[in-house]
Amino acid sequence: MSNVLGIDVGGSGIKGAPVDLDVGDFAEPRLRIPTPEKSSPKNVVAVLREIVDNFTPTIGDGPVGISFPAPARHGVIPFIANLDQGWAGLHAEDYISDALGRPVTVLNDADAAGLGEVHYGAARGVPGVVILTTLGTGIGSAVINNGILLPNTELGHLEIDGHDAEKRAASSVKDRKK
Repeated sequence: MSNVLGIDVGGSGIKGAPVDLDVGDFAEPRLRIPTPEKSSPKNVVAVLREIVDNFTPTIGDGPVGISFPAPARHGVIPFIANLDQGWAGLHAEDYISDALGRPVTVLNDADAAGLGEVHYGAARGVPGVVILTTLGTGIGSAVINNGILLPNTELGHLEIDGHDAEKRAASSVKDRKK
């Protein structure tokens, strides 16, 4: 199977690498570029283009999978916590695909990690419920039942004592409050 390019858009960095889908691992070392301070769609797409251009010799005009720290419903980002609010309501899949001139699939970052675990990692063949959390600038979650993803759970946005859990417990909060 050919390699595809996977890119993770995060609150502090945008990381990408070709992925060998036969083994579920990087085909080349990843490239990390800091997320632009103004993380508008236009500015983030400029970084995505840089990453795509870097790996074009490996992936050709192949597809790109892009994960975001937000729900993704049929390519639309309904709300976003750790990037510019210009993403909220945007049909990100179409916007990015048009800008990059290639097929793009957009999904929630924790969901992408969960699917990776189902196909290649600790959740492979595991019966029952598996919960995966991603702890970084925000808090993400993937809930998997018998190998099937329940998308966009966003457990980091549960309310605890009147506050969004992510606003009290994420790595970015710990860094800010030392």
